[in-house]
Amino acid sequence: MPSVYLETTIISYLAAWPSHDVIVAGHQQTTHDWWNNERGGFDLYVSELVLREISAGDPVAAQQRLALVTGIAPLALTPVALALAKELVTQGAIPAVAAQDAFHLAIAAVNAIDYLLTWNCRHLANASMRTKIACVCVAAGFAAPIICTPEELSQPTP
Repeated sequence: MPSVYLETTIISYLAAWPSHDVIVAGHQQTTHDWWNNERGGFDLYVSELVLREISAGDPVAAQQRLALVTGIAPLALTPVALALAKELVTQGAIPAVAAQDAFHLAIAAVNAIDYLLTWNCRHLANASMRTKIACVCVAAGFAAPIICTPEELSQPTP
């Protein structure tokens, strides 16, 4: 099965109270639909970084977020992933202010994950950044994962 790295925003949208913002509420519903209908067609992964991020904040909410990823394999932030993340920032594929996003991307790339699922459209699921991200990953010897939102990732119907 294809593999999917679940970036922190996916887990956050699944556990959050419904938003009053119509766009965010739509993203939350799309995330729930993907989780309920599509995730079974993929091997899912998170990272140590995702676990750290979803553990932060309100203890009750953190427990809800952590429960969602029970049984999902966590990937390590290895020295190789750290080096790729640094290169992504150094080469301008990811802005320095978004270094955490470079870590997510690097972890997925060094583990040969097919898709990075996110609602971070500023620094990750951003069409204007995808080419630069892919070039940096390839130059470092890795294929970049396909970076997408839940509305973009579904299994084709037979």
